[in-house]
Amino acid sequence: MTTTVVTTKGQIVIPSKIRRRLNIKKGTKLYIEEKGDELILKAVTPAYFERIAGVLPTKGRLSKALIAERIKDKEREG
Repeated sequence: MTTTVVTTKGQIVIPSKIRRRLNIKKGTKLYIEEKGDELILKAVTPAYFERIAGVLPTKGRLSKALIAERIKDKEREG
């Protein structure tokens, strides 16, 4: 089990082994889900959108639009 500490600003550090394994880099956006007394962090990547595709009745249009927006964000970030 790996642990981390919450700072006074509410920030945490994700250990480097986990960041490398999940390909989390500077600027990666994370989705935070609260489930009971647990917090679940999920990287917002094209793979994430592919997994949730079909949840909404948009036939994938929403996922494609969100992926395109994320690509634009990355281009702006450099």
